[in-house]
Amino acid sequence: MKILLVGDGHSRIHEVTVAGAFRKLGHQVKELFWYKYFIQNNWLIHQLRRAQNKFLLGPQIDRINTDLFRESVEFKPDLIFVYRGTHVFPLTLSSIKAQLPNSVIAGYNNDDPFSPHYSRWTWRHFLKGIHKYDIVLAYRTHNLEDFKKAGARRVRLLRSWFVPDCNYPIELSEMDRLKYECDVVFVGHYEPDQRIHFLENIIRQGWKLRLFGPGYDWNPVIRRSRELANQIPVRLVWGKDYNKALCGARVALCFLSKLNRDTYTRRCFEIPATGVMLLSEYSEDLASLYQEGEEADFFTSEKEMLAKLQLYLNDESRRKSVAEAGFQRVYKDGHDVVSRMKQVLNWVDEIRKQKI
Repeated sequence: MKILLVGDGHSRIHEVTVAGAFRKLGHQVKELFWYKYFIQNNWLIHQLRRAQNKFLLGPQIDRINTDLFRESVEFKPDLIFVYRGTHVFPLTLSSIKAQLPNSVIAGYNNDDPFSPHYSRWTWRHFLKGIHKYDIVLAYRTHNLEDFKKAGARRVRLLRSWFVPDCNYPIELSEMDRLKYECDVVFVGHYEPDQRIHFLENIIRQGWKLRLFGPGYDWNPVIRRSRELANQIPVRLVWGKDYNKALCGARVALCFLSKLNRDTYTRRCFEIPATGVMLLSEYSEDLASLYQEGEEADFFTSEKEMLAKLQLYLNDESRRKSVAEAGFQRVYKDGHDVVSRMKQVLNWVDEIRKQKI
């Protein structure tokens, strides 16, 4: 199958990973990544292009759509996979469909375009074009109905995934243990919810905590925290460093984003895939993926989180048993990226048969 993969493309954990999965499944993949359209050495031009990228209008946005149409017509893909199509005009999708009626156009969005916390301009092109996609792939169960109401022709749930080449158990070197070894780790962004208070209380209990994420979010906030100030500078970890940060912990925490109305998140698969025990904020969705207390564990309050940490950090055998069962579960249920893309291609085959 010929696949044109369209998206921002600057992050290796999103579009680049999907492209790699399609290639592993034996398909021919061509990429159109628009982050390159906004790179410019000239300071003034760079600022102008940043504004276009933010507000989704201007000559570079027009150029992306012109190139998308041209690449589609020249490549004649069986599948056009649009990852978070904020920059794609509805008219572009209509023009492609007119030229390539047998091509399937799939739209996937890892954010929640219906969340009231986002600016509406961010999603205006995507939402206006929803009915142009042959299939819309939702990250969250509650978005399935949102997409239907917005006019989507077909909607399927495509959960996030882990990448076996990136998320796997390792033994840390002595130098890496100095940087990453801890009782509890949290890797993620700051949100003004309960997470900072939960993390402070972990320190108060005497457990060793490590915190990783975007420092521009965390540093100004935890600077005022007696317990967390020594985590400054909080730093982002990617690739091998991200894997080491998880593997260095006895328990890895997961908080659910209120911005995206999350009921699970990508780390709910990445953490068990490293052989580390997952302790996550509870949701019914997550509880349907893992056996509570056997393959992962959950908390609904600060008190419960601390009690669960006390339980597992004082019972090494039990902690390792849950971690191992979680590891087995993510592979058994196909939460890896290749299995996810195999499912996408099954949906695409069904649609192609209907088109012929």
